Amino acid sequence: MAANPFLLRLGFASGDRVVILHADDVGMCPATVPAFAELISAGAISSGSLMVPGPAFRQAAAFCRSHPQADAGVHLTLNSEWETYRWGPLSPAPPAAGLRDGEGFFPRAREAVGAAASPAAAASELAAQLDCALAAGIDVTHLDAHMFSALQPRLLPGYLALARARRLPALVWRPGPATPRLPEGEAMAEQAEAWREEGFPVADHVAFLPLGVSVDWPSDRPADWLEARWAEARAIFDALPAGLTHFLIHPACDEPELRAIARDWRARVADYELFRGGRPGEYLRSCGVAVIGYRELRDALRSAGGR
Repeated sequence: MAANPFLLRLGFASGDRVVILHADDVGMCPATVPAFAELISAGAISSGSLMVPGPAFRQAAAFCRSHPQADAGVHLTLNSEWETYRWGPLSPAPPAAGLRDGEGFFPRAREAVGAAASPAAAASELAAQLDCALAAGIDVTHLDAHMFSALQPRLLPGYLALARARRLPALVWRPGPATPRLPEGEAMAEQAEAWREEGFPVADHVAFLPLGVSVDWPSDRPADWLEARWAEARAIFDALPAGLTHFLIHPACDEPELRAIARDWRARVADYELFRGGRPGEYLRSCGVAVIGYRELRDALRSAGGR
């Protein structure tokens, strides 16, 4: 694999392993905000992204305003997956735009958005979410996509156009054996190469701790959840290849509301507890893996000028 040009620009060598430790779903519910605040403040993670339509977005934005050094992007959102805990578009999208289900919220399934959403309406919604984050005083460092919904073929051009217009890194990657296999992988590969040629950063790999709870996780032993999560994380870290890896987790504090919302709450709490303990960062350093955030990528992108 050719060296990542953005890593070379940042002073890394072609064989270096570099990872962004990233928290998704910040603002999904109140339990996600103190978890992100603690981890980013302690340097236990290097970046995170906020769900602007999420019910706890304002709480997350308040933290980012008071901590401008926090590396925070926008987790662009086009679906609302939970059974009773829902959110919907910021833009005045009509029903025909495909961004609302019969209850007035985003569709639950990412595939429903990809099939039915008007690309123009989706692009307007993504821009509205970014504008809302900027208006809330967040120094936005990057864009990514909740459940990868905006990365589906019909919607991906609008996602990238927004990043291009605002000179922001956007999460895209070249599909391969170490990255998530999406149905739209071929289209993603073509777009990633074009995006790289435009001078934007492209991830070489994407990895994550799964939200599905293993059958080996005892339901009443939090200490065992933590050890199970650490085993999963260490296996991923040991296999990290050269290049830039976007490694995502979903940290949240153990609160009654989280348990009521999310059937995968144990995994989210385990992410928070594991990273607040500091073992992942220490282990990566001991293995010679460098940790960076999206701010470095954004600043390098902007300093290079636009094409």
